[in-house]
Amino acid sequence: MNHSPSYAMRRAKKACLHLAMATLCILSTLPMGAQVSPRLLRGTPVTYNQNYEGAPASPTATSAATFEGYFSQESEGTQYIEQSGYIDEAVMLALEHGAVICTFGDLIRVPGSEMSLAGARSRGAAVKTVYSPLDAVDFARENPDKQVVFLAVGFETTVPAACLAVKKAAAEGLPNFSILGANKTMPNAYKALKGSADAFLYPGHVNAITGTAVCEDLVKLGVSGVVAGFTADEILTALAVIVKLSASSEPFFRNCYPRVVRPEGSPAALKLINTVMEPCDAEWRGLGVIPMSGLKLRPAFAAYDARLKFSLPPVTGRSNPACRCGEVLQGKCKSTDCKLFGTACTPLHPVGACMVSNEGACSAYYQYGDILNEQ
Repeated sequence: MNHSPSYAMRRAKKACLHLAMATLCILSTLPMGAQVSPRLLRGTPVTYNQNYEGAPASPTATSAATFEGYFSQESEGTQYIEQSGYIDEAVMLALEHGAVICTFGDLIRVPGSEMSLAGARSRGAAVKTVYSPLDAVDFARENPDKQVVFLAVGFETTVPAACLAVKKAAAEGLPNFSILGANKTMPNAYKALKGSADAFLYPGHVNAITGTAVCEDLVKLGVSGVVAGFTADEILTALAVIVKLSASSEPFFRNCYPRVVRPEGSPAALKLINTVMEPCDAEWRGLGVIPMSGLKLRPAFAAYDARLKFSLPPVTGRSNPACRCGEVLQGKCKSTDCKLFGTACTPLHPVGACMVSNEGACSAYYQYGDILNEQ
């Protein structure tokens, strides 16, 4: 049967989409420091981009004024960083202290021990979705009679905007603004996971802030890795580089996202972070406490720390014991191995954080897992 060129083009686009979605499903099951071996792409033809380190450069956000618009459209890493205890703290602030909770949208449905923020809102709590921490500052200024708490989550990518918000609130003397911090940093997480993987697939948006020095230093410790972008061809190129270089026994590092990631990262962003925040121990979902892998406000900005401002007691959250989110994140099981997957736990009614955000492993498997079954 003869088909028109447009039909062939549609089939080609569909094939590319299936490949991209299958890649997403594969990657979403891999933890930070994903174990990637040549078996992953065996039988899958991949065009290796020989010029990945010489790609045309594009400007990287380097001034503090750009952070709010470039890096703060949504939270990141929800599946890794939000222990149920953190959500419990936010619910406590909303229901018991009457604070207005300002948050990125994907946090609203993350389960706490008893309820999510969506559940708290159904009980009368004030939960406001914002696109930037500065939106929360604006809301606090416009509503001086309300206590406003921004939920500061995410990795180095979103931290600068939270720091910018705190500095702005301090400069304006806003006594009714504070943040509930749960920010994480990657360097010590990589070190904690040393030996757990053949190679790390480094997140390009984080390295856009931090630069590549940490990754290069890890090579000296025998840890390999590649910085990846986010389009299908960038992800596949990074995987192809890992497969190619893994054939050697020598540890390696490559920057496959040079159009955004520079060796020095963003000096202005790093200076802002170091001015407002300092390292602290932090708990990671499924990984436990990793020393000095979190961030908290420095003493000079302690007035904007919601935990101190409202004298919150220590909170230990309780997750659903049947949820295997922690194991999924560590690559110990697939999402489909969890007995809650697709039944009690769906994107509309998530039990674990991996099902909440569209970047979550379980959410990706729920939406695109059938594509893998078609292969």
